[in-house]
Amino acid sequence: MRMNAKAWTTTFAVATVLTAGWAAEPVPAVPAKPNIILILADDLGAKELACYGNQEHRTPNLDRMAAEGMRFETFYVNPLCTPTRVALMTGQYGFHNGFLGMQDPAFKPDPRSPQAQIGNHFTHADLLKSRGYATALVGKWQLAGVLPTLIHDAGFDEYRMWAYDHNLPPGITHPAHEGGGQACRYWHPSIVENGTYLPTKPDDYGPDLFNEFVIDFARRHKTEPFFVYCTSVLTHGPHLETPDPGQPGRRWPATFKSNLEYLDHLMGKLLAGLKAEGLDDHTLVIFLGDNGTGGDGKGTVTELGARVPCIVRGPGVKAGVVSRAVADLTDILPTLAEFSGADLPKDRPFDGSSLGPVLRGEKEKHRDWAYSHLDDGRVLRDSRWLLEIAKGGKGETFFDCGESRDGTGYTDVTNSTDPAVRAARARFAEILAKLPEPKPRDGLTPRSQKPTKMERKQKKEAGAAGQRVPPTTPDRVARFGQRDKNHDGFLSHEEFMSTLAGSDREAGETRFKKLDTDRDGQLTQEEFLGTTGKTK
Repeated sequence: MRMNAKAWTTTFAVATVLTAGWAAEPVPAVPAKPNIILILADDLGAKELACYGNQEHRTPNLDRMAAEGMRFETFYVNPLCTPTRVALMTGQYGFHNGFLGMQDPAFKPDPRSPQAQIGNHFTHADLLKSRGYATALVGKWQLAGVLPTLIHDAGFDEYRMWAYDHNLPPGITHPAHEGGGQACRYWHPSIVENGTYLPTKPDDYGPDLFNEFVIDFARRHKTEPFFVYCTSVLTHGPHLETPDPGQPGRRWPATFKSNLEYLDHLMGKLLAGLKAEGLDDHTLVIFLGDNGTGGDGKGTVTELGARVPCIVRGPGVKAGVVSRAVADLTDILPTLAEFSGADLPKDRPFDGSSLGPVLRGEKEKHRDWAYSHLDDGRVLRDSRWLLEIAKGGKGETFFDCGESRDGTGYTDVTNSTDPAVRAARARFAEILAKLPEPKPRDGLTPRSQKPTKMERKQKKEAGAAGQRVPPTTPDRVARFGQRDKNHDGFLSHEEFMSTLAGSDREAGETRFKKLDTDRDGQLTQEEFLGTTGKTK
């Protein structure tokens, strides 16, 4: 839907050549307990990497990782980060782990319930600890928990995290905040390490400190199996300047491109660090995105919101393969179980299956379909067909994708009566009928169906005057578009404050913080429309 035909043709040609050579090279033997590093990039759709056909971004290290390992053409996550993170850690879709969505309370657990606490779930770290792995979490957390058990209760021995203000130890205040009030993740970052505040300086760059921790943890645990879950803060906005790797003391410009290319630089440093420690041949490295790109897929119940890069490199992985196997994030936990030799608990469901046979080159096909969800919206994909079901029962679209995997050349066949289309739709209906239907919890009304406070006020006033006032939502959608100056689908703190209708900046700051329900320093259209009062 976004990539040009030339890029797709090149990508598909490479995929065909590499897949044709499926049995050409031997697969490296897998150690009994290989080290595992799982990297989750923030707000990064598949279409951004050069190895996925992007012709503007330079990602040589990730491209090399793909050439030395396996790259999946169709790998799905959920369109927003929290449901993705919980599903990745638990191996369960939201209808099993409770996190169907992120911003709408109707589609996530009651915050007072045990299910809302990630420490009460069985996680990938718990799985690997059962096999004697040393475990660590590095980077963004954004899930439940409080000190002193924060993160430890999810199965991690150690951590270095970007800390929100409420994650800081008692009595600690971090001096630097991003626009929107969030403690900094990039320059002068707010960091807590194993429950202790780590002071930083204005010229310290968070992603560097997180990457250094990963390499240091690997070095300290090189004589035993280790697992690192590295949840990168890159490439989430704000897209600030990054260090210039080639010119110390200088910086790359404040763009998404720079942020992505610096993430690629850090991947190169990580892989080089493993090699220097003699761990290169004993470490499985998995690189994923947590949802589609911010402003170009993220938060939308579409393939663009769900399709992310998936690159796997290491022992037991056939090199140089572009896999057309259909897979999703629930497959990662069973894959970790197989590679580590761990047993999955029998007392709970797991929704995926191990990618091991595909990674070893024993099979080309993995599963019949991949699934993604956000609130009550769903996306279902197989090797040819794609179904996108909008949130709130607002329609669905059915595509014949042919051989394409990147949105190029898809045909909307929603209203087609062709026998092949009808058969495919019937098969998709059978698949969905076997999955629990995503519904609001406890009878709560989804946010999308609630009138805002302003709409209720206007309705009340209109009733008193005997008048009828049309809904204001379309006007507010237009207002969101007007204030979104760079047209990326989000309102940054700077955009919000620079487009205030009045001069009361203190009230504007308060308003922004109230609207920013996920505390990420920017507003989605849903957050903007879901206000509880008039937007300034």
